[in-house]
Amino acid sequence: MMLAMLGEAWRAMGANRMRTILTMLGMVIGVGAVVLMMSIGQGAQYAIKQTISAMGSNLFILLSGSTSTGGVRSGHGGGYTLTISDADAIAELPGVQAAAPIHPGSAQVVYGPNNWNTSVIGSTPAYLDARAWPVVSGSAFTASDVRSATRVALIGQTTAQNLFGDEDPVGKTLRIRQSPFVVLGVLAIKGQGMDGRDQDDSIIIPITTAQRNVFGTQFPGSVRMVMVQTTTQEIMPEAEQSMTALLRQRHRIREGQDSDFSLRNLTAVADSAAESTRVMSLLLGAIASVSLLVGGIGIMNIMLVSVTERTREIGIRMAIGARERDILLQFLLEAIIISVVGCFIGLLLGIGGALLTYSLTGTMVIISGSSVLVAFGVAATVGIFFGYYPARKAARLDPIEALRYQ
Repeated sequence: MMLAMLGEAWRAMGANRMRTILTMLGMVIGVGAVVLMMSIGQGAQYAIKQTISAMGSNLFILLSGSTSTGGVRSGHGGGYTLTISDADAIAELPGVQAAAPIHPGSAQVVYGPNNWNTSVIGSTPAYLDARAWPVVSGSAFTASDVRSATRVALIGQTTAQNLFGDEDPVGKTLRIRQSPFVVLGVLAIKGQGMDGRDQDDSIIIPITTAQRNVFGTQFPGSVRMVMVQTTTQEIMPEAEQSMTALLRQRHRIREGQDSDFSLRNLTAVADSAAESTRVMSLLLGAIASVSLLVGGIGIMNIMLVSVTERTREIGIRMAIGARERDILLQFLLEAIIISVVGCFIGLLLGIGGALLTYSLTGTMVIISGSSVLVAFGVAATVGIFFGYYPARKAARLDPIEALRYQ
């Protein structure tokens, strides 16, 4: 019975091929747009997540306070109100996994005939732990190197490529502002940061070496910032309060006075960016879904026309014994076939469009099974929903009036 109805539905649609194709076009465009937009949106979400994971997890940045000279204020990070001992004290707080003092700058680096201007970061081994930044070749410097202000360096992949090319950098000697440094290791690839900067274009050296031999410092032991990592994200609010209270106590700041430091939650900023991307992805999908609605209205319109054209046929069927549910199922099957076939074609176009977008622009796209299932499910639902009314109208026709219809 069902196979016979499917065959009859297929023949009915074949009798008006052009009209069927044009009706199906709405579903094709709708499903294709939904798959394409969701693929682009999910690709953007994945790219943001990769950037966040490359930055590190559960991170705070402590910036030193500002300075004021002749009425000119430098802003956060301009003064030297934080010290290495502050970082050591913070590392002892409950819930803190790592606290790394940072003394950053940039310098011209030379190896043989090659030179390159790069970011030089003076810090401790805790910096690599906080950033989840492993050494893929060689080894990292140790706390002993920090105490001794040893002239050793870890270099990023971009810096290694520009200075050493295909040569193995480990064990080689480069110069930072004319001071010789032995390359202990090469860092893993990090990629682009949240600010768009290439994180691999950098060199990490012991913070004491940076202060004494490279950049200098106005006050011994002072640093511009401290990076802090907590054990879990849930404990970050409590850790923020503990760090603020500890530093105000250490810096002898009385109640009511402004703090001489600034504490920023990097994880909250990253999560906000990820949430914005997720909302944008949903918005793109919602906008694309409008075309599915338009396609459903097209199906209803054509099915109503079909019912009108085939009124006499419906009357004949009822006269020879067709039941109301048989007529309902007949026309509903036609609507579902148009919807499902259009959906399959739309899926192929959407996937092809996503792959073409990636090949032409390099934009990250992710074609997930969930987006395909959602598009297919919505398309089938639209076909049933908008096809039911015309099918019900056909099933409720009076057989006598239908036979008289010209």
